[in-house]
Amino acid sequence: MQFSVYQQTHIGGRKVNQDRMGYSFTRDALLLVLADGMGGHMRGEIAATIALQTLSMMFRMQARPYVKKPERFLEEALQQAHWDILAYAEANKLPETPRTTVVACLVQHNCAVWAHCGDSRLYWVRRNQVLARTRDHSHLEYLIAKGRATEAQRNTHPDRNKLYNCLGASQEPKIELSRQASLEPGDTLLLCSDGLWSMLPETEIVHRLSTSTIVQAVPDMVSMAAAIGGARADNTTALAITWQGAHAAPDVPNLISTQMLPEDEVSSTITAGAPLPGGADALRDAFDEDEIERAIAEIREAIEKSSQLLK
Repeated sequence: MQFSVYQQTHIGGRKVNQDRMGYSFTRDALLLVLADGMGGHMRGEIAATIALQTLSMMFRMQARPYVKKPERFLEEALQQAHWDILAYAEANKLPETPRTTVVACLVQHNCAVWAHCGDSRLYWVRRNQVLARTRDHSHLEYLIAKGRATEAQRNTHPDRNKLYNCLGASQEPKIELSRQASLEPGDTLLLCSDGLWSMLPETEIVHRLSTSTIVQAVPDMVSMAAAIGGARADNTTALAITWQGAHAAPDVPNLISTQMLPEDEVSSTITAGAPLPGGADALRDAFDEDEIERAIAEIREAIEKSSQLLK
């Protein structure tokens, strides 16, 4: 498995950067995650951090060296991240639970599958064409689907920032899963926060990804979005890979080859980071492995019961 990767974030005009991004990989599997803490709620950056750490930890537990059921993994991992955020808020007696959007992608065996909650996006680009893009869980997207708003209103409509789905809310998140996508060498997967896609037309994003390496395109797009946003610019974050498959040219920038990794080794850019308010004990409680295993079993049982009822 070979891929080139690049990630960058910009605080924009905000006092705090609430975006988080990172990736983890084994010899045969790659997990990409981007979360955008919701600025209208307390400590959105903590919700985003917890989301990344939960997904990374569950990837470490299940990628041996690949994940056997990728769709189920993504669904359960995002659900667990939601519960971990709620547990953190309860342990720290917060008056309001932190919230975050999230998009995550699992790549293995030359296929990608992704899941998201909210309006953090994934683009799948091949030869100057968008093959797939996540659908924002926003009121505006709903209105467009119903024919009550137009595509031209995306950047001006008063409901463009109203989300109905995220992690950390009082209601359970609605996790949207993609179909399996068969990757070809040269395909690019871009994960980004709304600070990027709301500032740049999709044509510009596709053009940059198609005419430059991601090492050039990602920082250029992040800088451009932040400049357009000016003093009011949102946090702007992007994480991209270009898939190389089994073979790649030796001069590909930022190339990662996993072929020589031991079967049980996991490499990750997702770390615990700075201590969170409430201390390390509260964070450890939220990531207790026995609790995660029980939660996974409960979700699996509920899914199986639901499928039986639908037969």
